[in-house]
Amino acid sequence: MGSGFAGIKAGVVAGVVYIGAISLFNVLLLYVLKQDVLRVITQQYPTVCPAVPATNSTGVEDCFSYVVTGYLPFLAFLGFFVSLAYAWVFGRLYDLIPVKGARMKGLMVAFVVLLNLVFFGLTGVPFDQAASLLISAFVLAATCGYGIMMGLLYERYTKRVNFGDASGGLKILVDGRDFTGKTRTFATKSEHEIRADAKGGNSFKEWVVSGGVSVEDNRSFETTMEVNGDGMLRADSRKS
Repeated sequence: MGSGFAGIKAGVVAGVVYIGAISLFNVLLLYVLKQDVLRVITQQYPTVCPAVPATNSTGVEDCFSYVVTGYLPFLAFLGFFVSLAYAWVFGRLYDLIPVKGARMKGLMVAFVVLLNLVFFGLTGVPFDQAASLLISAFVLAATCGYGIMMGLLYERYTKRVNFGDASGGLKILVDGRDFTGKTRTFATKSEHEIRADAKGGNSFKEWVVSGGVSVEDNRSFETTMEVNGDGMLRADSRKS
């Protein structure tokens, strides 16, 4: 399957950079085009944000400040947690994503995140058509960077383990899942319950490991595997 924990670790770093970059770009765009923004605010909210406020009432400058210091941070907060949720999904289903390479897998999930941000209106404040185009272009580029970063960080936080095939009549169950003959990713320094399930006339003999994989008791058909690096685990059998 993959590691949801490693996905979350990668998602925290990549998500902060991604959502932070989008928010910062929006803020810079608002200040660069501030006069246009003030005009749009006044036109769309003439009662709430008048150009010339009455005494002790809210004016257009106050509304602009609210957008910068209140509304955009709120969008960023929601956007970060959307990205974090998909980071967990990314890690959990990493080995099942139907493309090769960590970067391509990251990009696939990144564009799913982008679709959600667009659907829920979390990409920024497109106050006019020109701003909308600029925001769209920047968000698209940022999404590509986010996806690549997600993939690279996930690879950094995980290790790959190859499990032997069932030629000896034994199935290898890891945390209750059949991983026989498969290669799967696990969080670095993680521990997992393993079990050799005997079939036919064979019985378990020992665990054979290599690389960064170790087992607590290589003579016990049910024990604990620790992953500290890429490696291999195989269950050898003997005739009953």
